[in-house]
Amino acid sequence: MAAEKASGRGQAWFCTTGLPSDIVVEVDDMTFHLHKFPLMSKSRKLHELITEQETNPTRNQSNVSAEEEEGDEIEQEQYCHISLPDFPGGSETLETAAKFCYGVKIELSASNVAPLRCAGEFLEMTEEYSEDNLISRTERYLSQSVLRSVKDSLKTLKSCERLTPLAETLGIPQKCIEAVAERTLSADPSLFGWPVNDGRGSSNVLWNGIETGVRRKGTSRTTSSDSWLEDLALLSLPLFKRLILAMRARDLSPDVLESCLMYYAKKYIPGISRSNRKPPSSSVVSEKEQRELLETIITNLPSEKSSRSSTATRFLFGLLRTANILNASEASRAALERKIGSQLEQATLDDLLIPSYSYLNETLYDVDCVERILGYFLDGLEAEIESEVGDGSVRPPAMMLVGKLIDGYLSEIASDANLKPDKFYELAIALPDNARLFDDGLYRAVDVYLKAHPWMAEEEREKICGVMNCQKLTLEACTHAAQNERLPLRAVVQVLFFEQLQLRHAIAGSILAAESAPADSGRPSNVELGQEGESAVAAADSSTWRAAVRENQVLRLDMDSMRSRVHELERECSTMKKAIEKIDQLGASGGWRGSLTKRFGCKFKTQVCDSHEPTTTTTTVVETRKTRHHHHHLHQQ
Repeated sequence: MAAEKASGRGQAWFCTTGLPSDIVVEVDDMTFHLHKFPLMSKSRKLHELITEQETNPTRNQSNVSAEEEEGDEIEQEQYCHISLPDFPGGSETLETAAKFCYGVKIELSASNVAPLRCAGEFLEMTEEYSEDNLISRTERYLSQSVLRSVKDSLKTLKSCERLTPLAETLGIPQKCIEAVAERTLSADPSLFGWPVNDGRGSSNVLWNGIETGVRRKGTSRTTSSDSWLEDLALLSLPLFKRLILAMRARDLSPDVLESCLMYYAKKYIPGISRSNRKPPSSSVVSEKEQRELLETIITNLPSEKSSRSSTATRFLFGLLRTANILNASEASRAALERKIGSQLEQATLDDLLIPSYSYLNETLYDVDCVERILGYFLDGLEAEIESEVGDGSVRPPAMMLVGKLIDGYLSEIASDANLKPDKFYELAIALPDNARLFDDGLYRAVDVYLKAHPWMAEEEREKICGVMNCQKLTLEACTHAAQNERLPLRAVVQVLFFEQLQLRHAIAGSILAAESAPADSGRPSNVELGQEGESAVAAADSSTWRAAVRENQVLRLDMDSMRSRVHELERECSTMKKAIEKIDQLGASGGWRGSLTKRFGCKFKTQVCDSHEPTTTTTTVVETRKTRHHHHHLHQQ
């Protein structure tokens, strides 16, 4: 049969073969003016409906109207009228099926093969009724083309959303889901659209969401438009759930599974990525649906630690912020915090700054959440160390990274005036001693906290300063702390003591190095060395000796200046004590002290420099001076 020419006029569709149409088929709001013979030759159902109407003829004058085209009038005739209200795929699918009945070549694709397969089933266009019919044609295309490609399978799966329940009866969605799961399992992820575009319109190549710095040249092999993740993100939530469950049942690679979840969540949940401020193009309208989607993503996250560095960790923190906003279930939030804790060393300071959305929490950031995440990290790391090494004294690299991260977080939240001292103290001491090589970061956080909370009592200030180990401060930090007026006196004395101890050890080390240098220079050289080699060795030894002497002189000067600062501090303490004793002699009430109390509203403490008895303090200072003088005398000898 020659190809028929079809034309659409408004809501009516005509097949212009030169012969008047003798049947009208209504689907949705479209009216198709067709011919009986081509339809009856391919469709058993249409054959039965037309035969039934011919047996019991009825007039449908109301459904036929006279229309004019180029001055020619179409006469009203007795039409066979058929209405198909539940036709799968709608009027567009019926148009393609009608062209197939007329012998017109149709183009099958991943988007229309499922509707045409359902239309063939609905119209009973089987192979038994007519050779090479629509059902066999679409089934062949499905098995030989669509199900061999992940991208085409996802497109066909998407088209099944408006074909239920007939598509489910034919098993088309399940076939597509199994095809996607099998092919993502058996092939390398790089074959399925990686690297992917993060949806920000950047022209840089992204590998798993990370910019590689390589610019695309012309047409790239993989863009966001041809990535199969784009088609995955178009699925409805029920189909997406089924697909993820099928992937997990086949032990899919955690990286591939995580990529699917990340891409889908970023498309439908606003606020996941801080870098992308634009709202999602297809946002879920209701908060309930957003919460359901969020909990689905969290539930299906792989338990294994991600191998994609900070990209996945940043995504997890975005999920956590959204979970707090949407008030997700406690189980979901706990699972997400546990997942973050397992890879906390990959986080950044910006990730930890989670805003506090609770009215019960007065702080700017959610410190309790970070404390729970840190607890999960320490529990996992402790179990890992016990199972692998069995020695708790080992300092893992992950512990060092988290220690530096927490110190930076403490410095950031320390300026919050609503942060309680106990909360700061608990978070600071949560890490073990071996988490920090130096306590300079912790000292910086303590300094910021004391500056932001000047009204704290002396006991609380000493407690806050107790979180840092003065022995682990560098010389630069010790020098700064010795001149820091915000630190309590007890902390300053400790810093000065350990700073002097460090200087003493450094001087002793330089002296030992200088003494060993002449001894090494006196050793005989090998016979093979010539006169030039011996002179070079002697020159090197002399330069080493001169450098050691200069360093020793510098350290002596630093030690003298430190000693003078300690003596000056002791003199100030003694002067203050004498002044307080004079004030006490004036009497507890009235007098000059009472007038100051009334005027300024302050109270004087009888002990300023220390909390011990005066006799004990005096004895300790004297003994300390004697010991210092004795050591100095030995050192000069």
